[in-house]
Amino acid sequence: MSSTYMHYNSGPASLPNDYAILSQYLSSQRPSDSGLESTGDEDLPETEDEAEHEVNCLSGEAVGSGVRKASFGGHSMRSPHWKAPEQEPLLADIPRIDEDWDVVSQDGADTWALWIQEGSIIARYTLPVFGTHLLEYSLSMVSVISIGHLGTTQLAAATLGSMTSSVTGLSIILGFVSALDSLLPQAWTTNPSLVGLWSQRMTLLMIITLIPIFLTWFNAEYILIFLHQDPEIAHLAGIYLRWLSIGLPAYAFNAVARRYLQSQGLLHVPTAIVLIVAPLMCSSTGSLVCSFFITLRFILKFSISMGTGWGATWLHRSPLATGLSFNLIALCTLIYAVAFAPRVAWHPIGRASFKNLGILVQLGLASVGQLASEWWSWELVGLAASFLGPASLATQSVLLVTCSTSYQAPYALSVAASVRIGNLLGAGHASRAKAATSVALLFSLGLGLFFSIILLTFRAKWGYIFNDDPEVISLVAHILPLCSVFQIFDGLCSVTAGVMRSRGRQSIGALLNFSAYYIIGIPLGLVLTFRFGMELYGLWIGLAAALLYGAIFSVWLVLRTDWDREVQRVAARLAADNKCQVVA
Repeated sequence: MSSTYMHYNSGPASLPNDYAILSQYLSSQRPSDSGLESTGDEDLPETEDEAEHEVNCLSGEAVGSGVRKASFGGHSMRSPHWKAPEQEPLLADIPRIDEDWDVVSQDGADTWALWIQEGSIIARYTLPVFGTHLLEYSLSMVSVISIGHLGTTQLAAATLGSMTSSVTGLSIILGFVSALDSLLPQAWTTNPSLVGLWSQRMTLLMIITLIPIFLTWFNAEYILIFLHQDPEIAHLAGIYLRWLSIGLPAYAFNAVARRYLQSQGLLHVPTAIVLIVAPLMCSSTGSLVCSFFITLRFILKFSISMGTGWGATWLHRSPLATGLSFNLIALCTLIYAVAFAPRVAWHPIGRASFKNLGILVQLGLASVGQLASEWWSWELVGLAASFLGPASLATQSVLLVTCSTSYQAPYALSVAASVRIGNLLGAGHASRAKAATSVALLFSLGLGLFFSIILLTFRAKWGYIFNDDPEVISLVAHILPLCSVFQIFDGLCSVTAGVMRSRGRQSIGALLNFSAYYIIGIPLGLVLTFRFGMELYGLWIGLAAALLYGAIFSVWLVLRTDWDREVQRVAARLAADNKCQVVA
């Protein structure tokens, strides 16, 4: 599913905003684990190739520790794309993330032992992704909460403006930047300076992409009126977008910079920066203390009465605070990248920064198409809700923010599963990849059940968090049980999408999303809403049907996977990639 802001940065079943966030979870390998002893007392090799390999490994003692880092998971088996040490860059200052506890046993190990080991690994991988996205999503959540208490019309306008920003701007930016998820992790392990070079090229592409987005946002009022939106709401939504555009360049920069840092294994950096800028702390009672943004919004709220001249309407305040927040995140990221990040990944700016942009455009357009197939479907539902009146549109905003917030957990699980399974496939561990998939699906069921219970328990009072309108609160309480039911389906769709990404089957996920939403979900919801008079409830029935269909078929496709064949296919693809790189 999608949200008004950060729900699919990662997009939905798209390439996630942080697909590369865990790609450097590598494990160091002790000599005793690999069967290689650097003391000179090791057993004689059986073949000439093995003898040559051991000589090459031992010859590296003068450079480093004499211990070769394992490609994946610390296993003694060479990965399909193993290269001799003389073919690898000997860069001692490249950071590695070691997991001494991640001991990969043989694939024939006990099934329960595999499940326990993979479960602990996936859980550990999930936490940093979940923290980053939940903290960042607080930007939009606090914005909706603060605006919602100003009135139903204002909340409806902010919802429409936020929806427009997602469809015409944020999804385009995140889609294009997702091309780096495929380029930077590979570059870091082969030629680290390419990380900086590809990041520079993407920054240039983002500058070009921002021009039509700015033109669209500054003319959004006329576009929305042309689409038969209420003139007052369209006018306020246009104001919202113009003020939000202050943070648009920083938003694009943050998307690129995050991948630049995360591809180097600096997983803690985005979380720490967002934690400083957007603290979303949960107390033991579950109350949210968003100190920075609440303080900032109160300053802006009372600035008019203090004569500071911040603006004449309420709509200047919340998007301005959000835009300033994006800029503050960008500033902190830039300071860290310049002052503290390793210089090994940086590439001098030159003519090379303006070459090979076609590769980024090609990959970016494919990622935009995959992301848009699901993200835009949720925004289309919001557009349909806008024709039902301000109360329905305000309710749609509350429900969307609620479901998007709960989605952050299964989405983080999806990213973790995608990276872990992809690493296992690259290392040739079919049984472990299957076990990791099963564990991820079970975790998804548990998360879905947890959020279902939460929403059912607090459905009657949930609307008060966002709005004081009795009609909106009543609608939220009426539809929230339906939302609680499809929490399980939504989580399963997310995790199976991550599994498909790890297998390189994004096209299957895109086709599944298209059929689920544009053939089943949205048409069904529109018929129930406008023909049978079910109003907003009908639209959400359509979404629930789409998620049910997607969950059933995606789980079926994942469970029937031939993991041995997937290992062979990944090995063939990696061999082809290495061959192309040598030719280039």
